[in-house]
Amino acid sequence: MELAYEYWLACIRHVPARKKIMLRSEYTDASQIYYIEETRLHFTEYLDAGEAEAVISSRRSWDVRKNYEKLCEKNIQIVPYFQEEYPERLRVTADPPYALFVKGRLPDCRRPAAAVVGARRCSAYGEAQTGAFAARLAEAGVELISGMALGVDGAGQRAALNAGGMTYAVLGCGVDVCYPREHIGLYMDIQKHGGILSEYPPGTPPLRAYFPARNRIISALADTVLVMEARERSGSLITADFALEQGKDIYALPGPVTSPLSRGCNHLIRQGAGILSTPDELLADMGIHVCSPGQKSDKNEKMLESPENMVYSCLGLCPKSVSQLVKETGLPAGELLERLVTLELQGYIREISKNYYVRING
Repeated sequence: MELAYEYWLACIRHVPARKKIMLRSEYTDASQIYYIEETRLHFTEYLDAGEAEAVISSRRSWDVRKNYEKLCEKNIQIVPYFQEEYPERLRVTADPPYALFVKGRLPDCRRPAAAVVGARRCSAYGEAQTGAFAARLAEAGVELISGMALGVDGAGQRAALNAGGMTYAVLGCGVDVCYPREHIGLYMDIQKHGGILSEYPPGTPPLRAYFPARNRIISALADTVLVMEARERSGSLITADFALEQGKDIYALPGPVTSPLSRGCNHLIRQGAGILSTPDELLADMGIHVCSPGQKSDKNEKMLESPENMVYSCLGLCPKSVSQLVKETGLPAGELLERLVTLELQGYIREISKNYYVRING
């Protein structure tokens, strides 16, 4: 029931997230805020009169139990700032949202993550390069963060899914609103292999004013931000600005100097952003070693002599489930899991999501 009160607090309008965090930090749980005296709220020094009244009036019109039940019926999770599951990458930023609403799951903070952003009306070159980078990163176990917009965002997230990877879409509307509508298929698939995230309550329409703010969440959830194509004035450059403030690595895809879609990227490179030349070079910069196709390492040669070879040989850069590996190896599930644990402890494979594994080296 505690989350029901967190939901109420998260949905109060006209009170900034930072003030909600300050208010909530004074109490054991959000229910105490719901029941405190009106005079005490008015004497809270960091709340102005309008903000205190916003909290008070919301209590009069908000049915805590009924509204939370509706949220659960939509299979939407709420992850407030003070909950352990709240992404640490986001918590340490200058302007974290009070809560995230989630359909699917949250990014795994133990995994490397890259944000892929760019023009909605991208060129064939930008779309192709986005797909190539996104697929290769996904194969290497990197989680992709984007905004599910038309153009670069959608191309990158679809490529990541097709490569068997995990991707997360941060929306400038409620998580129960598919925007753009053309991406309804992508919207449904991301929920199965990642998550749909937003700081805005369910039902919030995709207003233009909400999108610049959501960009700070996209960059915050990633270790690295890739700008694939961007005009001189672009939402992607807003994301890059947030990334700079957050201390993230920024890379840009170079393009023809005559192309308006490349001017933003070329400007970022001139300012010192990394150059996206090949996906493997980017992975190396991120500290992720992936052998080129057909390349064998000494480590893998030694593996060929071990009892785990059969399991290892069934794995590649595309994730496979335990049930799929049981079919391919013919091993009982218990024995297979023992082999997988051994291989992971030895550093040959990685569990990129629950019961899904990939090779680390080739």
